[in-house]
Amino acid sequence: MHGCDKKILTAGYSEVCHLDDSFYVDSLDYLLDISPWTQELSAEQMRKVRAAIRCRSYVAGAVICRRGDPADIWLGVCEGIVKLSVSSASGKHASLATGIPKGSWLGEGSLLKREIRKYDVVALRHTTIAFMPAETFFWLLDESIPFNQFLLRQVNERLGQFMGYMENDRLLSPEARVARGLASMFNPQLYPGSSDELKLSQEELGCLSGISRQRVNKALNVLQEKNIVAIDYGTIRIIDFDALLNFGQDDE
Repeated sequence: MHGCDKKILTAGYSEVCHLDDSFYVDSLDYLLDISPWTQELSAEQMRKVRAAIRCRSYVAGAVICRRGDPADIWLGVCEGIVKLSVSSASGKHASLATGIPKGSWLGEGSLLKREIRKYDVVALRHTTIAFMPAETFFWLLDESIPFNQFLLRQVNERLGQFMGYMENDRLLSPEARVARGLASMFNPQLYPGSSDELKLSQEELGCLSGISRQRVNKALNVLQEKNIVAIDYGTIRIIDFDALLNFGQDDE
């Protein structure tokens, strides 16, 4: 059914939530409908893509892909939000990017280089993932010029995001890190499904920003006082995106 079934594809995927097929179909439809690279595919190309994709749902905290796994799939976020992280032998963890929300694709870098994955992909909340096999990914590279153009933009934007994340982590105050982290989740190239309202808890934002929930709460209150965001239970609405993006710049 549209390529979505309930088989576990690769050893290492855990804590899978089994849902009705209709849920997976609707989630995949949403992801493909808003993905820029699908817009110029022929009907036959779309049929082949749909037939190849498999979908899984994971509980919060589940590791979707592990560091050291072969990079043999491209991942799309149908529902929920994921983070990329690495950990040391002593148990310390570091996030490599802010949250990657629904409507996004990730993992193309490792797939293009045909290398093992260098990070864990972790579900931050209940999350549904679409898995495109490497064979289909490289077939699209051969067949679709718009797909190639999309990947060039995607890799360029991802590189810029990672460079910004390093700057944020090393130079900015916790309040500015929260602001920049929120702003980064509104990149239309990387996250076409984003809107001006995020369904994101303070605990989740703390996990993504690498700071405590208490510091997140303080930062959000500062941003709300400046009329940059509006906070409701489990929701953060962006009022002034430019101010959010540039918050803390004077302190650098």
